[in-house]
Amino acid sequence: MVTPSPSINVLGGALAPCSTDPMTGYFRDGACNTCAEDTGSHTVCAVMTGEFLAYSKYVGNDLSTPRPEFGFVGLKPGDAWCLCAARFFQAHDEGCAPKVSLASTHVRALEIVPLEVLKAHAVETL
Repeated sequence: MVTPSPSINVLGGALAPCSTDPMTGYFRDGACNTCAEDTGSHTVCAVMTGEFLAYSKYVGNDLSTPRPEFGFVGLKPGDAWCLCAARFFQAHDEGCAPKVSLASTHVRALEIVPLEVLKAHAVETL
């Protein structure tokens, strides 16, 4: 049985929804909830940019092409999506990280991405 991790964001508060259009999250519940079985750590609520989508496709994870057989509509700039923490950190290192909703980013992202890095890409003003 899958046991979800507590729904806490990187700021220590309740995890806010990331996106229901398109529906995102490891559990496809609209939030970046996670569990031990989520080996990709889909915990960063990222707001897509054209630059990041091109980068992600280039490194082998095409997020912009619809895949109806998987119920995936494809992402476009401005869409929010629960991104793998390691992919976000990689994009940050390459200088093309998307924006991040801190309130919607799960605390487990901090196991991979430092809070200072997330804050540097935050959509919220702190």
